[in-house]
Formats: sequence, C-alpha cells, structure tokens
Amino acid sequence: MTVKDVIDFLNDYAPLEYAEDFDNAGLIVGDKNNKVSGILICHDSIPEVIDEAINLGYNLIISFHPILFKSIKKLIPNNYVNRSIIKAVKNDISIFSTHTALDNSNFGVNMQLCKEIGVRETKILFPKNETIKKLTTFIPSESAHKLKDEIFKTGAGSIGKYENCSFSFEGVGTFKGNKESKPTIGKKLQNTNQNESCVNITFLKHLEEKVLTALKNTHPYEEIAYEIKTLENYNENIGMGMYGELKDSISEKKFLSFLKNKLNIKFIKHSKLLGKKIKKVAVLGGSGSFGIEKAIEVSADVFITSDLKYHDYYKAEKSLLLVDVGHYESEQFTNKLMYDILTKKFPNFAIALTKINTNPVNYS
Repeated sequence: MTVKDVIDFLNDYAPLEYAEDFDNAGLIVGDKNNKVSGILICHDSIPEVIDEAINLGYNLIISFHPILFKSIKKLIPNNYVNRSIIKAVKNDISIFSTHTALDNSNFGVNMQLCKEIGVRETKILFPKNETIKKLTTFIPSESAHKLKDEIFKTGAGSIGKYENCSFSFEGVGTFKGNKESKPTIGKKLQNTNQNESCVNITFLKHLEEKVLTALKNTHPYEEIAYEIKTLENYNENIGMGMYGELKDSISEKKFLSFLKNKLNIKFIKHSKLLGKKIKKVAVLGGSGSFGIEKAIEVSADVFITSDLKYHDYYKAEKSLLLVDVGHYESEQFTNKLMYDILTKKFPNFAIALTKINTNPVNYS
C-alpha cells in the first residue's frame, strides 16, 4: 500500500476540495508514491509524535491539524514546526492533514461531537455553496441511457436523499466534420442532422475528474460537446458546524455537568445562564466565534465551540447559552474517528493512535 492509496481513501471520505481556502490540508511532507510501513494518527504532528512514529517504524502520520500552516523562508530547527518537518524528512516520514476538509464533512469533526453528546437529527450549520456542479452534454438519443448509467456510477446525480437524478430533453443536433475528422455518425464534409438528447446531471465538485472520464469513455462522438457550470446552490451535506436536538430537554446547569462528563473536562467557560431548558444544540469544533449569530438564527438553546474572546460572550444577546469547552477538547474525538475508518478500510495493516496528548493548554 502506498501513501497515495491512503490519501485517496481519506479524500473520498472528506474531500480536500471542501477544505477552506485559508487552510493547508493535504500531504504536507513526503512522497505519495512511498510504500507505507505503518500509520500513526494524531491531532498535531509535533516533534514528539515524529519520534513516536520513528520508534514504531511507521512512515505515515495522519494528523488533524497541519503542522505547516503559514509559509516559511528558512528551514532551520529554531521552532517546533521546523523541527517536526526536518525530522520527518530525515526519516522519510510522510505527514497528511485532514483539518477543515474533515470540519466540513457531514461525517467529520462536528458529527462526532454531536454523536458523543447525543445530538440527533443533525443539520449543517453553515452549508457551503459552489460545491455542486452541473454537466450538460448532447448525445445521440439511443446512447443517452448508457451514458447516464456510467456517470451515475461515479456518484453523480445525487440530490439529498435521492440518487440517479438527471433531466433530459430531445432535439436535433447538426454538425459537419472537416477533412481531418473521423465521424462515428454521418460522413465528413457533409452536413449531418442527428436526433440527440440534452442530458443534465449535477455532481459534487470533487467528482469532476471521474465524471469527465465516464463521459469521454462512453460518449460515441469523436468530439464531445459539453459544458460544466458551478452552481450557487447551498449544499445541505457539506459545511461547518452542526445543530440538532437532544432526546429530552435539560436545565442549563445539568447540561453543563453532562457536557463536562461527556468531554472529560473539569472546566467550562460560558455566558450568563438564562434559566431556560436546553433542547436544540449547535456545535462547531475548533475556533467558532463566527458561528454565534448563525446559532441564534437557527434558534439553538446552546452553542458549543472554543476560543471565544471576552467580547464574544456579549454576542449571546440573552438568546442562547455560549459554551467554550476548549479547542483541543472540542476536536478530541477526531483521532478515534480517523482510527475507526482507517482500520475498517485496512483491517490487516499496522495503524495506531498516538499515545501523546498534544494539547498545549494546561489547567491548574
């Protein structure tokens, strides 16, 4: 198995195409063609984690946070980032980061946090737009059914809870091949009229290469007329944050105690208690102050996130309870999630969770 094999699987689970523009998710160090001796999963690929991989004899690290986030001009061992990269390169260790690709996944960071605290019937808090594309092509009517079947195999044509979705209508195509052409229908240098279907299929943008491959391998024409457009539609299955409901309402104080128990934490920062029941819960793992207004908009009773600043708490506007559980704490279940999906996919391969707690924040 190569590094690319692992990356391709993770990219199917949480496509890098949906990572935020500011992010540096993906393969950060290493050669994707290297054979993998073992996989170590961590939150942060700090030098101690690199040492752990070396001691295990593993040469691929899957981290949540990218160790290299900003550009660097000198690669000297004067900080933990550079030391990690230098040590990884010296020992031929690859580092791959999921970060906001997994944040934006319907089966990622926020899904796992909701699952741990019992939030049900979840929806995306910030659905992303420009993640859906539409293919329009023109094909002889008798070939349209086969083309749609092949494109559907790529995963295209899925809309919400429905699959194999398309829209077609009939028309007449006209064309004349030049003297260099080799037409499959009609003859070169002659005008040809052909009954055609106009086929329209939407697809998620990370599938574009597969969709175009299916189109080119199936379409009978020598030259294929097609266009791809990016749609403005919001995607209900991709985006930051989630919200849903608890099975039963609970008082604020009981909810805070419940939350500390579920997240195994001793301290929680929160806004003023409002004396209301908690039923609808919004979450956004990591730094999520930008989601406060959106949580209010969806009528959440509580918004769970991290890295809230002093003035952020005023934004609660007596509408909901703001809870800061800590950055690492809000994302702590990510490692186990990655471990579970990788061991399920590669059951006979050496995969381990780091034994190092990389949370840099301590409490006394």
